[in-house]
Order: sequence, then structure tokens, then C-alpha cells
Amino acid sequence: MNAVEIENLSVYYENVNALENINITVKDKEFIAILGPNGGGKTTLLNAILGLIKPSLGQIKVYGKDPSYKKNSIGYVPQFTKFEKTFPIDVIDVVLTGRLKFGMNFFHKYSKEDVEFAKNIMDMLEIYELKDRQIGQLSGGQMQRVLIARALCTEPKLLLLDEPTASLDIQSKTSIYSLLKELNKNITILVVTHDTGFIYSYIDKIACLNKKLFYHGEPELDKNIMDKVYGCPVDVIAHGNIPHRVFRSHQEES
Repeated sequence: MNAVEIENLSVYYENVNALENINITVKDKEFIAILGPNGGGKTTLLNAILGLIKPSLGQIKVYGKDPSYKKNSIGYVPQFTKFEKTFPIDVIDVVLTGRLKFGMNFFHKYSKEDVEFAKNIMDMLEIYELKDRQIGQLSGGQMQRVLIARALCTEPKLLLLDEPTASLDIQSKTSIYSLLKELNKNITILVVTHDTGFIYSYIDKIACLNKKLFYHGEPELDKNIMDKVYGCPVDVIAHGNIPHRVFRSHQEES
């Protein structure tokens, strides 16, 4: 069974078209990166898959079910830069929120099984020694692993990540993508990212999105596709093994 099936999806915010006629199929245990400019609908697409946004047109199926199906096993990792780091909560409590089921409140008393499950996940991600640390005391890479641990505590078949390596250094980015590749042996992964220099050796396919889907396939992009996606001339150059996007001088369209 396919992990995600999207047919003729369009999303409007009042009169603003955020996504237009998107068609994409994600196979079970694929690792797909979603690329595109800011404001191009990438986060909207994730929210639609999560069932947080209703399609204006078209439909989405997650393992054959509507995204709002309560037993859908979807894990979500938001941008850690949007996470409130001053909130008085320890690492273990953040991770355990992934064990909350539908209808439970934040002050739910966790079972011994929940605590043991969270411990095993944290051990796997090598963050258990941070369990009593307040989240504001974590580095960016540590915080990202905490958010991934929380998502994995939902026991997902599908893991969605929104810019998981934003603002991280090169070593932390490499560590996170290596971790995701290992997790991909057992779960399907969709990641929204701008880190084109890090993803190619980890992912199976790329989806290029700017309101419309311009490309979905093998991670081999040519200049013509990149220009269409970003709406202006783009070069991809390499320094060593790390490619970068370069936006060449261009005139704004009237």
C-alpha cells in the first residue's frame, strides 16, 4: 500500500491559491525531500497531509485513509526555531507528549510502559542523558533530536519534518540526515528542506513545489527545473561536495 496518495489537490486561503492541482504518490518507506521557495506551499502541503487543512479540491489518502482518521500513524517534527525554548519543561516531558492519545490532556499520567518506550527511543537517538535538562539549555542539534524522539513516540509509519536542519551547523545537519536515513529503514519520510547540499545522498526522490508541482522523481535536477520552481534564474554550483543555490541577477516581472 502507498503511504500517501494525493490527487488533484488545491488549497485556497479565502481567495489566495496556496496549492494548485497537486498530484503525487509516496510509496511505503520512501524518503522524499520537498524543495521550493518560501511561500511556495511546502508547509501547507504537510499540514494537508496531517489533516490540519482541508483540501479545497481533490483528496489525500494516508495509507488508504483520510488524514483526519484518528488512528493514522503520522509523526510530525516542526521547525525547532518555532519551538518556545523558554517554556519550563524538561526533555523527558517533551518526548513523552508523543505518547498522548487523542482526547488525552497535557497533564495525563503516563504509564510505566510509556516511560520505558520513551527511554528506548531516547537511547536510540543518544539523548537520554539529557532527560532532565530544560529545553532552553539544548543546542540546536540536540533540540532537533528531542523533537524527532517525540514524533517517534507516536509509533509512526509516516514521519513529516519541516526544515529539520534550519540554522544548524554542518556537523549537526549531517548527523540529523544520517539519523533520518537509518530511521527510513522502517518508516516513510517526507522532509521539507532548503538544504540541497545535504540531501542528495540520503533521499530517494525529490518533489519541487511552488504552488504547483514542477517535478517529482529522482534527485537529479537540471537548471531548467530549478528556474521554473524558483521563478527566477538559479545556478547550482559546488564547493567540494556541497552544492549551493545561487540566484543570478534578474529583473522583477511587472
